[in-house]
Amino acid sequence: MIVERIWAANPLRNYHYLIGCAESGEALVIDPLDAAACLRRASERGWTITQIVNTHEHHDHTDGNAEVVRATGARVLAHAGAAARIGGVDQGLQAGDVIRVGRSVELEALDTPGHTLTHVCLLAHGDTQALYSGDTLFNAGVGNCRNGGDPELLYSTCRTLLKRLPANTQIYPGHDYLMNNLRFTQNVEPTNTAAGAWLARCQDTAPEAMPVMTLADELAVNSFFRLGERGLREGLRQRVAELAADASEREVFLRLRELRNSW
Repeated sequence: MIVERIWAANPLRNYHYLIGCAESGEALVIDPLDAAACLRRASERGWTITQIVNTHEHHDHTDGNAEVVRATGARVLAHAGAAARIGGVDQGLQAGDVIRVGRSVELEALDTPGHTLTHVCLLAHGDTQALYSGDTLFNAGVGNCRNGGDPELLYSTCRTLLKRLPANTQIYPGHDYLMNNLRFTQNVEPTNTAAGAWLARCQDTAPEAMPVMTLADELAVNSFFRLGERGLREGLRQRVAELAADASEREVFLRLRELRNSW
């Protein structure tokens, strides 16, 4: 499996991904907002795009579909519940569906509601797993729930599914929000030295060159995965006075998500 991350250079800071099979030259593109950039990179690689996957229905993840389909005839795949809103979907995905790219690549569809009610992440299995997480999981953060989502479902997705992936799973999010998310971590957990180290490491790094983080990295710097940490709880209680010292992890997550909405 060969992965090409494509930086859209737009105000929303989108990333797109091309996943190629080295044996066949076939490729799948994830969330191709900037269709021209995706088509150009595939051409440079000598790849043929045969499939598109939309992680969810928001326009900044789907608006390039039509152009890619016109140029390549690719099939469009998306969550079965989002297909009607996206339009032109050839296959509705459900949890556990396997998407094959060429002869050597298999991606498992994960049902990951929260940012929207109909969101999928793609999990690539192999010696090193990779998660294409759309707007469910960002580097050092998680998606908001303001446009058709549900923070309770997002908490469940993170707690019961994503946090249990192997620690070496590489994370490929739908946007570059790393620096701002790290600053949020430092704001609510000032004692988090790992977040400070990542900020120093990446402060002069262009979005297209940002390092690929792993789940182990997320567990160290992502506030939404650190719900039981004493330093985070103390920092959050300074900002949310009504949060009890013995609040559940669910309550901490929901308070964090609410705070992040206006931070």
